[in-house]
Amino acid sequence: MYVVTNRRIQESARGVAQFGDAPNEGGNNNLRLAHVSRAGDAWRVEFIPDEPLASDEVEALVEEFGLPIDPAEPQYPSLRVACELARRVRKDERHVLFFVHGYNNDMGDVLKTAQALEERYDVEVVSFSWPANGGGVRGKLSYKSDKRDARASTGALERVLKAMHQYLEWITRARRARLLDHAEREHRRNQEARDELYARLLREDCPFTVNALYHSMGNYLLKQMLKSTINEGNDLLFDNVVLCQADTNHLDHALWVDLIRFRRRLFITLNENDYALSLSRTKLGSEQLARLGHYVQDLTSRHAHYVNLTGASWVRNSHSPFGEPAEKNDKVGEFFRAAFQGESAEGSLKYHPEGNWYAVR
Repeated sequence: MYVVTNRRIQESARGVAQFGDAPNEGGNNNLRLAHVSRAGDAWRVEFIPDEPLASDEVEALVEEFGLPIDPAEPQYPSLRVACELARRVRKDERHVLFFVHGYNNDMGDVLKTAQALEERYDVEVVSFSWPANGGGVRGKLSYKSDKRDARASTGALERVLKAMHQYLEWITRARRARLLDHAEREHRRNQEARDELYARLLREDCPFTVNALYHSMGNYLLKQMLKSTINEGNDLLFDNVVLCQADTNHLDHALWVDLIRFRRRLFITLNENDYALSLSRTKLGSEQLARLGHYVQDLTSRHAHYVNLTGASWVRNSHSPFGEPAEKNDKVGEFFRAAFQGESAEGSLKYHPEGNWYAVR
């Protein structure tokens, strides 16, 4: 799997220890890209040098993918990674899941969760990891420190999303143009038939989707990015976006949630018994408002599908319902699988109009 991070890199360390607890010494927006694989009981971490690609490699990628770029212009290893991911998910008929973790997660936690997501939901995970373990402190101080780091990491998240959107556009543009030309030649005088054929050809030619999972305080990071007046990271990139157990204020959440762009669905999961959100509510006492992920009143977003998992079998007080609860409860697992694979995941759920939320049948 690949990890993009703005954490400080410990060059002299090995494995997971290479990911530091503090922000990158070059600044919060300084990003590094790493390939991570499992080596027995340990993780093998290879940071990719941020050096321009050789011109012959760029030329080969331009030829293979029909990229609309000048091979003479400098390109970086992130382009190679994007092309490799596209090649792999097309071949394996998998989907891409962009994962942003939450509060108090060290890299061991992040990688363990990412690997479980890949194995459980048959997706290719790309993780964005920010320094979310409080610099080594715990409790209230750790929570405050992580919120500061989340705010400081919004520029890094924006850079990642902007680059992902650019690469996806480059990789798919030539194929889309070729398929549209084919559809137009087949139905020169029938626009409806042309569009129908074009849509079918797109599904057959490019069966993978790109989806996003923001977990816990990762939603606070997204919220801060969307509130920025110079936000450039909210392009139409994802098919589905899942805001899972969001550790953000419920109050006025629709003001930023309705800014999120997506092709198919935006889901917000709720669990009134979520132990972590109940705990975060007490971190700052009366200053901390009700959290979006465990409050089932006033669900007012015009675009979101709210999914209330409160009381569902095996969910209990879980803060990560896509984990063990989804293993134990097939209906919960079915919802997350569909959501992470770009489908209309609410189809298996029962809608409750009195609260404007869906629930497991």
